Amino acid sequence: MIGFDHEKYTQMQSERILERIGEFGGKLYLELGGKLFDDYHASRVLPGFRPDSKIAMLMKMKDQCELLVSISADDIEKSKVRGDLGITYDADALRLIDAFRGIGMTVTGVVITRFAYQKAAVTFQTKLEKLGVSVWRHYPIEGYPYNVEHIVSPDGFGKNEYVQTTRPLVLVTAPGPGSGKMAVCLSQLYQDNLHGIKSGYAKFETFPIWNLPLKHPVNMAYEAATADIADVNMIDPFHLEAYGVTTVNYNRDIEIFPVLRTLFTRILGTSPYQSPTDMGVNMVGYCITDDEVCRNAAAQEIIRRFYQAKCRVLQGNTQPSEEEKIALLMRQMNLTDEARPVIGAARIRAEVTKNPALSIQLEDGTIVTGKTSDLLGPSAAAMLNAVKYLGGIPKEQHLISPRVLEPIQRLKCEYLGNHNPRLHTDEVLLALAICAAEDESAAHAMNMLPKLRDMEAHSTVILPQVDENVYKRLGIRVTMDAQYQVKKLYHHA
Repeated sequence: MIGFDHEKYTQMQSERILERIGEFGGKLYLELGGKLFDDYHASRVLPGFRPDSKIAMLMKMKDQCELLVSISADDIEKSKVRGDLGITYDADALRLIDAFRGIGMTVTGVVITRFAYQKAAVTFQTKLEKLGVSVWRHYPIEGYPYNVEHIVSPDGFGKNEYVQTTRPLVLVTAPGPGSGKMAVCLSQLYQDNLHGIKSGYAKFETFPIWNLPLKHPVNMAYEAATADIADVNMIDPFHLEAYGVTTVNYNRDIEIFPVLRTLFTRILGTSPYQSPTDMGVNMVGYCITDDEVCRNAAAQEIIRRFYQAKCRVLQGNTQPSEEEKIALLMRQMNLTDEARPVIGAARIRAEVTKNPALSIQLEDGTIVTGKTSDLLGPSAAAMLNAVKYLGGIPKEQHLISPRVLEPIQRLKCEYLGNHNPRLHTDEVLLALAICAAEDESAAHAMNMLPKLRDMEAHSTVILPQVDENVYKRLGIRVTMDAQYQVKKLYHHA
């Protein structure tokens, strides 16, 4: 079900950005928050929003914009990893450059923030320059962001290397939070002003949605998504005081706004904004076409985030406070496991078989399950049962020939050193693809795989990474109970 108008959004958002450029005399630094090419959170809570909707919008202004990638030297030094992709921030900076160049957008270069000659940051700069990417250094500023007099001075922003930009819209993005995007924008405003160039600043963040209620499920899903960094949605008191209008923002922007307003006044002579909500350029709230669909989708996202947090706590990848915060959000919304039927179905199947199980809910509401067997894990079994159902193939019919399975198992155990001959989901898919070359039923089942996208699933144990990755690639939204199949200290794919 669709609850969001993608075409309306790309049109309204691009028009609003162009208006903001005009308000600042023809040049705007636009801080891009959140994911750009792969905003799956937005696509889950706003059905109809595409993961690349932001890029589709920016493509309407491709000839008017250029891109700066901001990355913190501290994050490079610490080899900070982007949790959703599993790659370091410096690797993601390269990925972003490739992605933008791949769609024909101009990438001006990389700004390394908080640069204090960290060894890894120096090495990364050398690597970028050898690849033909321009690099600028922005240095730590004592007292940032509160010592305004020092920040807006030759010893503050004035120390930073100045990026000479040429286009009316300068997009500033980063691999993740804390990369210094806002500081890059403000430093550029300061130095533009010294060079006699009129320019302005705005933020492009999707969540929280300023013109939805504070406790709207879509906004609460944002709190669940940022529970690890303790973001909290709040009524914007500055906007309410200035305009008498209730809007929603989040704690970090509200807390820093008095400082930003002072910085704007020092740099530009006056602050163009009366509230943190003013700074944003976000038309998402105007493009929701079915509020109930989005509410239900957001509720599902909160439950998924809860189970993800439980698993992350068990694995030692986050603090218990993340799980506790999301549990509180669920209580506030009266959300329980019953709102996610695949959870109960998987647990019932596991109880009956006395082994791990997995269930998938299909578009028509049907739930298919998969059990653990000597040949298949529950994720592979459930996937095969799902494509059989979708393709009208009898459940008892075998799609994969034993002649194909036997050599795969022998390869795993005799040549690759695996102790368990049970096949993972990726191995089953390869076997199915081989059989599809000669078997019409297998080929028909293969053609059903795209229909699994956006389906919900639940496993009664933490899946091996390889199985979880396949489900993600198929677009299946899987949650897992926070327990391992076997009691070991070391778990791997």
